[in-house]
Amino acid sequence: MSVQALYTAASGMDAMQTKLDVIANNLANVSTTAFKRDRANFEDLLYRNEVYPGMLDNNQNPTAVGTHIGLGTRVTSVQMDHRQGTIQQTGRELDIAIEGRGFLQVQDPLTQTVQFTRAGNLNINANGQLVIGSALTGRLIEPPIQIPPDATSVSIGPNGQVSVRQIGTAEMVPINQLTIATFINPDGLLKLGENLYAQTDASSAPLLGNPGQDGAGVIRQGSLEASNVEPVQELIDLITTQRGFELNSQAIQAGDQIMQQIANLRRF
Repeated sequence: MSVQALYTAASGMDAMQTKLDVIANNLANVSTTAFKRDRANFEDLLYRNEVYPGMLDNNQNPTAVGTHIGLGTRVTSVQMDHRQGTIQQTGRELDIAIEGRGFLQVQDPLTQTVQFTRAGNLNINANGQLVIGSALTGRLIEPPIQIPPDATSVSIGPNGQVSVRQIGTAEMVPINQLTIATFINPDGLLKLGENLYAQTDASSAPLLGNPGQDGAGVIRQGSLEASNVEPVQELIDLITTQRGFELNSQAIQAGDQIMQQIANLRRF
């Protein structure tokens, strides 16, 4: 019955709409610092098995194939792509990029929880604390790093060691250590917006360590990680998604026309 084609094609349109939403979000964040693109994954739905493979025919011989009609598709997951974004030089001493695996830890003052980010546009607040450069919420780097008020220069080494040069001194003096959090399954992190992630049962608890140790990435001062979205690939996916949506809509129209023809048979 062509009525099944309506539901099957409708599931395809719904899946293509979700994929379009994912692509639109990727394109919108093409310039977002350290953004990780998403990918929509699909799976086929149940099948109506009219003849099972291997059934015996009239001569008691097993058939080679069966007859099964699929009932459509659905989005099974939206998966993050954690590949490294391009390291862009900024020259600003409080800009840092993580080259490799890992996230910075930040303290959220609203929820009093530790969250994670790869956006390293840092600032020093009015209390001399190192924070994420946000105009909305003052999120402290965790563990807290206090910059002396007389510091004239700040250095963050590849191993995360934070050093400062103070008035009247020529040498850089170590004051604290920046730590990196890694996860067994970073795809299991929950995206919160504002370049932030939260741990979940799927991601595992954070594994803390110094940059460059136990597989964690290293710190690149004076740089930021760019979004890993590839605009050309996204545009290709956009076109194929649009075509897929159109093809499914045409299948619905064809099924509707067949239903009309069947309904009109009673007139003859």
